[in-house]
Amino acid sequence: MKALVLSGGSGTRLRPFSYSMPKQLIPIANKPVLQHVLENISDLGVTEIGIIVGDRLPQISAVLGDGSELGVKITYIPQEKPLGLAHCVSLARPFLGNDDFVMYLGDNMLTGGVQRIAEEFAAGRPAAQIVVQKVADPCAFGVAELDAEGRVERLVEKPKEPRSDLALAGVYFFTPAIHAAVDAIEPSARGELEITDAIQWLVTEGADVRASEYDGYWKDTGRVEDVLECNRTLLDDLKPHAAGQVDENSTLVGPVVVEEGARVVRSRIVGPAVIATGTVITDSYIGPYTSIGKDCVLSDTHIEQSIVLDGATVSEVRGLHHSLIGRSAAVVPAENDTVHHRLVVGDHTRVEVAA
Repeated sequence: MKALVLSGGSGTRLRPFSYSMPKQLIPIANKPVLQHVLENISDLGVTEIGIIVGDRLPQISAVLGDGSELGVKITYIPQEKPLGLAHCVSLARPFLGNDDFVMYLGDNMLTGGVQRIAEEFAAGRPAAQIVVQKVADPCAFGVAELDAEGRVERLVEKPKEPRSDLALAGVYFFTPAIHAAVDAIEPSARGELEITDAIQWLVTEGADVRASEYDGYWKDTGRVEDVLECNRTLLDDLKPHAAGQVDENSTLVGPVVVEEGARVVRSRIVGPAVIATGTVITDSYIGPYTSIGKDCVLSDTHIEQSIVLDGATVSEVRGLHHSLIGRSAAVVPAENDTVHHRLVVGDHTRVEVAA
């Protein structure tokens, strides 16, 4: 079996971060989403992975390289512009050959992995096997309608009146039968080759298409709120480890990771929290569910339930929470003004300020 990871989307809902970095490289618990995805795939014993990439290939390859550090072999497959998930399958045909494969959306987090579902697919080997999960609002998702034995009867994209609460969770297992389906379908009204249309073609043609319900934590990390929620979920499993320098005037409470090369001076850190290498924290309070990236500087700051990306500086700012601070950003107090806030905000950013 091979794997196909889709990492070519523009990430409009994660602006302004996605202007300067692929959304799939946003860190969750100090590890890029895409790395979490590749580790889940590697856990299946799959080592040949094709990654669909757009114009962010240099940034993605700079992080993942050839995959050898993760024990896999990566083939990068360029896509000039997003034309649908089924179009990605078509582009990857030379890489996939006639092998079975798992297709995984590169911005989806399934923290428990998909080992059980992969085993179900290998045992029964239907033409396609989709991963689904019950959701409260099926209207926002692609929805699967199943018969009593778990066979897929119909797929509907964002139905106005859903007949099922089973949403497609962004992971698909396919035999080579999917290629004939992709060849047979036409672009949708939005001009894309939809994978739901290809799977529906298989159903209509009488192929065996199955669904497996995922019972773990699943999140599409397409919005800032989703990224922060996912970060909290992963940090809940954190094991304390202090390899960096923590001075005698500092306190670590609960599950806190201070990586080698990080320094904590006259500060209090309450876990779960992770501090990456090269970061210096001085005279600060780092609260629960916070991930601080590499080479950051935090001084005289209170922050919690937040993510700070590599190289950022936060100084003399109290009460930061539920925040996502970008790479090499600087969050500092305004000069000669101790009352008002001065904000420099990127395009499409939402700011919530207490009145």
